[in-house]
Amino acid sequence: MFTSILVPFDGSRGAERALGKAIDLARLCGARLEILTVYRHHSMLEASLSMVRKEEPGNLDDVMRGHAREVAEYAKAICVKEGLESVRAFVKSGPAARTIIRFAKEHGHDVIVIGSRGLGSIENYLLGSVSHKVTGLADCPVLVV
Repeated sequence: MFTSILVPFDGSRGAERALGKAIDLARLCGARLEILTVYRHHSMLEASLSMVRKEEPGNLDDVMRGHAREVAEYAKAICVKEGLESVRAFVKSGPAARTIIRFAKEHGHDVIVIGSRGLGSIENYLLGSVSHKVTGLADCPVLVV
């Protein structure tokens, strides 16, 4: 049925539910599972409104990349705890929906399992959710949880 499953993961409840379904699907199909956490390059406005912890000096992109790595590794740890052996986690920067689609094409995923609502920004309320965009742009099936 499926041999390669992509789960975009942002740490939200919706993403955790999607990860659970993806784990079940991977077990059922004997598929490999890949987790993708996407962070956005910050704008000057976001940088001016952001608060960086004093104990973590550095530019905002480095802080966001570090947080994204933690989120991806957290998701991978859930998979390992559930007994999945074939799981990898990746972190990419860019617009969430387009980055997910590009990653799925480059890695030849058979299906994308995504949460219906994540930790999106105000922009998502105005322009539509990431899951909605992914379903419209993907060449492979998308399971929205």
